[in-house]
Amino acid sequence: MTQETWQKHSQRPLIVAAFVFLAAYSILVIAQPPEPSADALTFVIWLTWAAFGIDYIVKLMLAPRRRRWFLRHPMDLLIVVIPAARPLLLLRPLRLRKVMDRAPGTAIRARVMAYVVASAVLLLYTVALSVLSFERGAPGANITSMGDSLWWAVVTITTVGYGDLYPVTVPGRLAASALMIGGFVVLGMVTAVLSSWVIESVTAATSSRTKAPHDRPAHSLNETDNMHTPGKPRTDRR
Repeated sequence: MTQETWQKHSQRPLIVAAFVFLAAYSILVIAQPPEPSADALTFVIWLTWAAFGIDYIVKLMLAPRRRRWFLRHPMDLLIVVIPAARPLLLLRPLRLRKVMDRAPGTAIRARVMAYVVASAVLLLYTVALSVLSFERGAPGANITSMGDSLWWAVVTITTVGYGDLYPVTVPGRLAASALMIGGFVVLGMVTAVLSSWVIESVTAATSSRTKAPHDRPAHSLNETDNMHTPGKPRTDRR
């Protein structure tokens, strides 16, 4: 079996596992169910972790050059190590390279914008969940509800930074750092897409107004040549 064959057959099950993980993790963190239900949700989360771990090991073993594949695919390892990164696997069917293939300029911009927005929403929600799980119950914590955590995540990813809410634990601050970097990336990609659209629009408008003289119709050029200039004797062309 090749790595491509494995990825083709494992993509859908892993996407389902990512959905299951996000649902179980959301219920566990937000609802805080009692002990039997909490144990069941924790078991489901560990099962999804096992699925991601097995997928990573198989892809590494099937890689023609394992060291090179390991260095070029840090996101696969990140999904296994960091639970909050697992929902990003839901974006695998919308990978940026596939989004940009076989599309004209305007379609590329629209698809990239959709990809960026989806990535930002998933990143924001999963980091908000993680920060709430880290901060809840910590001494001096001010992020104690999902509403507070979502507000903090929105303020952070947009680089506004009011400072009214902030993580106090080390894992919470690490998650905040990842969200800050993600915010810069999102804003940078949005700015690049908008700049490309403005430049293309201005270029198209300018080129349409500055047509070369040879683009004019031939009959208009003949009429200009046959016009009589005042003060200049008119000559007949025979």
